[in-house]
Amino acid sequence: MRTLLAAALVAAAASVLAAEPTPAPPNVYLYIGWPNDGQVVSANNPIRVWFGLRNMGVAPKGVKFPHTGHHHLLIDTDAPGPGVEIPNDRNHLHFGAGETETTIELPPGKHTLQLVMGNDQHITFDPSVQSKKITIVVK
Repeated sequence: MRTLLAAALVAAAASVLAAEPTPAPPNVYLYIGWPNDGQVVSANNPIRVWFGLRNMGVAPKGVKFPHTGHHHLLIDTDAPGPGVEIPNDRNHLHFGAGETETTIELPPGKHTLQLVMGNDQHITFDPSVQSKKITIVVK
């Protein structure tokens, strides 16, 4: 009985804490400014990646302001759908301090890169704000 009550309380708390999807601003455009799609880069140097964004603001994690969010760089993975918390692992890099560029190191081979905007709690917007997925080759 106690376990069932505890489970019910946890489920109720989770539903209260579940975030509503944040509406995406109109006409938002997210893109990777560098490297370019199809670019061949050297494995001997860190790869500089810079993020482009139009018609939306950038703010650090935890700052809730209309039409703002922060970048997430997805490496060799697909973008999550709208209203989904973005994982934090080697394929999902978080830029919760409001960064607009980074350097990454990748092993030789073909890799995909894509940007996704998250709200103040790393939840994707609805509709999802994401860049075109690009492919680069590391040699």
